[in-house]
Amino acid sequence: MASHRKPRQRPLCGGPVRTAATLALAGAATTTAFEGTSQAEPQLGPAQVRAEVDRLYGEAEAATERYNGAKEKADAAERSLNGLRDEAARRTDRLNTARNALGSLAAGQYRSGGLGPALQLAMATDPQDYLDRAGFLARAGDRTAAEVSSVRRGLDEVGALREKAAGKVAELRAGQDELAAQKAVVEDRLNTAKRLLDRLTAEERAAYEAASGGGATTPAAGAGAGAAAGPAARPAPVPSDGSRAARAVAFAHGAIGKPYVWGATGPGSYDCSGLTQAAWRAAGVSLPRTTYTQINAGRRVSRDALAPGDLVFFYSGVTHVGLYVGGGQMIHAPRPGSTVRLAPVDSMPWAGASRPA
Repeated sequence: MASHRKPRQRPLCGGPVRTAATLALAGAATTTAFEGTSQAEPQLGPAQVRAEVDRLYGEAEAATERYNGAKEKADAAERSLNGLRDEAARRTDRLNTARNALGSLAAGQYRSGGLGPALQLAMATDPQDYLDRAGFLARAGDRTAAEVSSVRRGLDEVGALREKAAGKVAELRAGQDELAAQKAVVEDRLNTAKRLLDRLTAEERAAYEAASGGGATTPAAGAGAGAAAGPAARPAPVPSDGSRAARAVAFAHGAIGKPYVWGATGPGSYDCSGLTQAAWRAAGVSLPRTTYTQINAGRRVSRDALAPGDLVFFYSGVTHVGLYVGGGQMIHAPRPGSTVRLAPVDSMPWAGASRPA
């Protein structure tokens, strides 16, 4: 008689089942925590919102610089890949030409080599012509060996170029993956910051916008003394000595008012390192793309030795840069939602300075 008892259910433990259950619970907990945070956000005071937005903007700027670095590498890999492909195509064309010439020569030798030399001489209508051709064929033998060797070298060269190109393809794909990852981080932080700012009243939002981007009214924690602080600092005059530094400063002054857009290098918008790169490019100096490479692109200078045109860097991760213009002020592209503007050097935590060569 068949049993009608239900088979015992295996407990959710061990192996992939437990792993799946654990991940599901973790995901639920994360969702709950996020929803809890979301519900708690209206209770945050304006100061807390500003602090959190500043943190998010800082993370977004750090990710922007990583994005810029990955883009620079990906662009270089793509240029190199295109160059390798072009060179491989040119060498393949030359190789095919050499192959065709070698094939024609071999076919001609085969046709003329069907009869023995004595018989060819006996049958020749012009013995001198035969002797001339015989000398040519002897020389052609040497030429054939040289052309065979050339074709072999050509095959090796094309093969090596194709291997290099395959390596650049892998490098390019890795760069594109890194670009996508950093772009996702930037957009996530900016979207979260926007949601928080939307919770402020119009007056609170205006106060935040006034206090940020253009520089705080008091020196930031960790900022040193010696430079002018606060909005009372007046713009320094643009140097007019015709030096490269003067040209870089003049360019930066001309960019004031243009919007910050992360990843932008001009001419209509900039991020922080995009602005400094463009300013010095206008002066005939090529700077690398990111803050953490620009700081090593020139001669380091101390804070008390700053001169107009120097690059000034901020935060422990060297994630922000501005162009020093004198009078304790810099021109920089602060953050999303802001524009290129003057600001006191004391408005952010100091990281260092360099003077492009």
